[in-house]
Amino acid sequence: MTETQLLAEATIERPADEVWALLADYGNDPRWRRGVDTMNPTPAGLVATGTRTAEVLRFAGRTYRNDGEVIAVEPGTSFRWRTTSGVPATGSRTVTPAGPGCCTVRLETRLDPQGSDRVVVLLPGWLLRRGLVRDLRSLRGLVETGISA
Repeated sequence: MTETQLLAEATIERPADEVWALLADYGNDPRWRRGVDTMNPTPAGLVATGTRTAEVLRFAGRTYRNDGEVIAVEPGTSFRWRTTSGVPATGSRTVTPAGPGCCTVRLETRLDPQGSDRVVVLLPGWLLRRGLVRDLRSLRGLVETGISA
């Protein structure tokens, strides 16, 4: 089996609605996801069921082009996505209020690379997870310093 599951979670010291506004707009992804050169959502703005994405990212010395779609949305709380071309993957992004002025963000990704893309799963799981944790730290930095506004 080649599937790899990744999970990262962090508390962010900003209100959930502010974090959601950044996290649920794919146009912001290049600002906080390392390696993402472009992420073009259609339509632009906050995700809705059916939002399509065209992503170009660099990882492990290779350029990947993935198209995707949002398959479910709980507005202000979470959404699920899947790729429609490129490396087969599914995932979700969730924002949960955790008290006055703070929230918990959870990022989940499941990769099931095929053919030559299997090189991704040869990397230790901790290395892939570290990248997801780093991206979450970058997101936290954007919203906690007010740069996202």
